[in-house]
Amino acid sequence: MEQSFFLEITLALVLGALISVVMRIIRQPLIIGYIIAGLLASPSVLGIVHSKETLEGLSTIGIALLLFIVGLGLNPKVIKDLGLVSGVTGVIQVVFSSVVGALIMLGLGRSFKESLVLGIALAFSSTIVGLKLLSDKKEQTRLYGRIAIGVLLVQDILATLALVVVSASGEGSSAGDFGVLFMKGLAIGVPLFLFSNKILPKLTNFIGSNQEFLFLSALAWGFGIGALFKWAGFSLEVGALIAGVALASNPMAQEVGARLKPIRDFFVVVFFIFLGSNLAEADILGSLPLALLFSAIVLITNPIIIMLPLLAFKHTKLNSFRVGVTMAQISEFSLIFAILAAQKDIVSHEIVELVTLIALITIAGSSYMIIYADAFFRNLQKVLPFLRQTSRTNEVKVNHELVLFGYRRGGSEFVKAFKSLEKRYVVIDYDPEVIEELERKSIPHIYGDATDIELLEETNIDSSKLVISVVSDVTASSFLIDWVIKHNPHAVIICTAETPQQAVDLYHAGASYVMLPHYIGSEKIGAFIKKSGLNKTEFRHFRDKHLAYLQSHYALSEDSST
Repeated sequence: MEQSFFLEITLALVLGALISVVMRIIRQPLIIGYIIAGLLASPSVLGIVHSKETLEGLSTIGIALLLFIVGLGLNPKVIKDLGLVSGVTGVIQVVFSSVVGALIMLGLGRSFKESLVLGIALAFSSTIVGLKLLSDKKEQTRLYGRIAIGVLLVQDILATLALVVVSASGEGSSAGDFGVLFMKGLAIGVPLFLFSNKILPKLTNFIGSNQEFLFLSALAWGFGIGALFKWAGFSLEVGALIAGVALASNPMAQEVGARLKPIRDFFVVVFFIFLGSNLAEADILGSLPLALLFSAIVLITNPIIIMLPLLAFKHTKLNSFRVGVTMAQISEFSLIFAILAAQKDIVSHEIVELVTLIALITIAGSSYMIIYADAFFRNLQKVLPFLRQTSRTNEVKVNHELVLFGYRRGGSEFVKAFKSLEKRYVVIDYDPEVIEELERKSIPHIYGDATDIELLEETNIDSSKLVISVVSDVTASSFLIDWVIKHNPHAVIICTAETPQQAVDLYHAGASYVMLPHYIGSEKIGAFIKKSGLNKTEFRHFRDKHLAYLQSHYALSEDSST
């Protein structure tokens, strides 16, 4: 039996790898390939997989590991840093999508429970797909990328609450049963978080001193807490998620997550293969019309729902659209939520099959929307007038002779130079904290991204004389250089690079001058050594002068500088 299962899982993984090659060629997320592999490996198609119970056990481990690692990322600091824009946008989108999906299901004559479960499943977007495609495009640090990641994190938090609720629910559950379960959760959760915050930090050095011990301890923590919550009446998946959240503020959390990801990836692959094999037994043709209807709703309405609050926060239409299409699919959380609801007999397995089909269609469709977002937006502008450019403020209509992208990485020095020249200038940055600082200092500014074409046009950079970028993203700088050369070939363009090769690439792209901060600092201290030798007194004078400059120009305290 063991040998038979080993052969089954081997053939299924080989099939998954072959289909994944096709997915890579057509630029689709590998998740789709895994589900298709499970579909083909099922007994009713190629007949590769027969040991369903063992495969289901492995897939449960994969989901527990996935949720444990998701929980590791939900620490209070990350939640605090989400920002108002991501928080408001995420909550509005989840609530609106849930209500729309549930109302449509009710209108089709389905039960309230089925409608509610499907509506909630439609509300969550895939963190895995979103982050993967943003990373592939190297745009996770752009303004829209940061907002999208923030919205995804808000969805993860809300999805966590949804999983806890459905885990505590079930057919025939009463308010009293729910209350008892809630008290059990508190009885486990309160000591757990006290231990993780008060005692575990003292054991961090001991646990982290050996990598194998750290790995084993992390698995024991995640599965142990998961099993404890399952014993209390919740699910193993929810317990693993809470175990990750309890560990999230610990210094070990990041390393634990990094070490568990390879083993998580294997088991998650098995989960999607298992999901695909179950799909083969479903009435796909019967569920397809409903799946296409709800897929169209997700692909069309999710971007619109996301765009509306972002536009209200004065973000450009292009950036708002980019964030919207990043959310135009349903999540792995949606699948887990539907599966848990079916396990609790809240809904039938038909809903799980329907959610799986919607996931396949929306992940495939949104992948192309994300990859070709800018071209898609330009085509939509031709048929939808409200997407066309309109100036947002009087400030952006002004012609600025000097334009600075970025402020924190030496930009303040350029602002001082601009003021001395008495030229009209503006600073463009996408960090909300920087914007607040510029507001306090009464420095002309615009909240935006160097790769936002709509913003570049509104700012009238095509008439500027000097454009400076101190952002570290070379891709963004290359884009900016290309745009400025096409629209304003007489402008001087100064950029920043981290390495000599990057500097060469930017020069070839057309930059007038490229700054290398690390090398400039090395040259300066090298010249000082040549001049003053190794006299420590001279170094002390040099240090004191530099320290005084930093404190006076950047408002740094003595304690933070030493």
